[in-house]
Amino acid sequence: MPAPYEIRAGGDGKNKKQSMADLKLRRLNELNSRLKEDLERPRIKVSEASMSLIQYCQNTKDFMVPSLWGQVDKREDPYAPQQPTNCCTVM
Repeated sequence: MPAPYEIRAGGDGKNKKQSMADLKLRRLNELNSRLKEDLERPRIKVSEASMSLIQYCQNTKDFMVPSLWGQVDKREDPYAPQQPTNCCTVM
């Protein structure tokens, strides 16, 4: 007479709970290492970053804002349409 209850081939519930606990532990360890990396990242104060950004914007010419910097010479403007040259192109 066959036994009324059989153990499934997938294993018992304890192994499944243990594997879930291992998975959770691994995820927590990965999160912990990412947070440690974030702590090691160099940081600067917001006031320093904003002053640096303001200085960059004041000192760097933006050709897309002619109202602020004035009209740009076509030779200096990287966004101006390129003039075709009078030489041949070999393909």
